[in-house]
Amino acid sequence: MNEWYVWAAIVLMTLSTVLTRSGFFLFGHAVKLPPRLKHALSYAPAAAMAAIVIPDLVVARDMVDISLANPKLLAGIGGAIFFAATRHLLGTIVAGMALFTVLRWML
Repeated sequence: MNEWYVWAAIVLMTLSTVLTRSGFFLFGHAVKLPPRLKHALSYAPAAAMAAIVIPDLVVARDMVDISLANPKLLAGIGGAIFFAATRHLLGTIVAGMALFTVLRWML
């Protein structure tokens, strides 16, 4: 690969990203979504977060482990309970990590 090829790839990828993402900013006001679709899309961030976090919590030692010997899973459940009780995000992170550290030492 020469230098021209790399710079052309960077410029073209930037252009394609700007064009595909700017459509929502330029024409977003003209597109009216049905209320049911708006309501369904409101769950997308939580679903994406669950899709990222849950697999990490249930996999231990390169295999699925949903037992009480999995400190990540237990800390995740504890963090979820803490968040449900307090609705405090930073406290949830601190409580979950503290619980994970204690469980990792104990198990």
